[in-house]
Amino acid sequence: MLIQLEKVRKIYKVGVERIRAMDGVDLEVSDNEYVAVMGASGSGKSTMMNLLGCLDRPTAGVYKLSDKIVSRLGSTPLAQIRNRQIGFVFQTFELLPRQSALKNVELPLIYNSEVGIWSRRRLAKAALERVGLGDRIKHRPNQLSGGEKQRVAIARALVNQPRILLADEPTGNLDSKTSEGIMILFDQLHREGQTIIIVTHEEHVARHAKRIVRMRDGKIYSDEIPRREDSS
Repeated sequence: MLIQLEKVRKIYKVGVERIRAMDGVDLEVSDNEYVAVMGASGSGKSTMMNLLGCLDRPTAGVYKLSDKIVSRLGSTPLAQIRNRQIGFVFQTFELLPRQSALKNVELPLIYNSEVGIWSRRRLAKAALERVGLGDRIKHRPNQLSGGEKQRVAIARALVNQPRILLADEPTGNLDSKTSEGIMILFDQLHREGQTIIIVTHEEHVARHAKRIVRMRDGKIYSDEIPRREDSS
């Protein structure tokens, strides 16, 4: 099993109040799954994304990645896991405005001592070609459309060949036509064998996934396979 959450809780303290962002969550995700996590604001879906991405640790419970308990690791090994095994895609793209598409995609490789400068450029160029931007490698973010910026962000997430691609509201800043193009790209990546977990509040985005996990009040209340006619 690639991902296992066992009785995971995450509690935040706000003054004297204790907020249960995740409350006893169990979840398993296998290699090459395509999962959408849905829920309203405050449901716990973003907290789950942070925990799965090793950006935060649970208050209680166990998080296993490839049968290794990562919820108890220190900051350095967690950073290595984030850099080598997990690719992140964010709603706001998070691109460096003064750098080219190629330089933005190279960024994760800078922290990989096993990859030299020429290999970085080759891998970054290949990642951009994979998302259909082979002719935009020299363009800066202000020269790209919203959809192109998100494709650069996806290429950056893929450049280290991660086991898991985590996407947090990846179509939130895009119009409907551009959003559909991004989701078709995710569909293609999944067909190529990529494990994908998308956090979204949009039903039409979630229907691209092969499995929909729904959250409310820090708990999973539904874990279902979309009907064939609803999935792409």
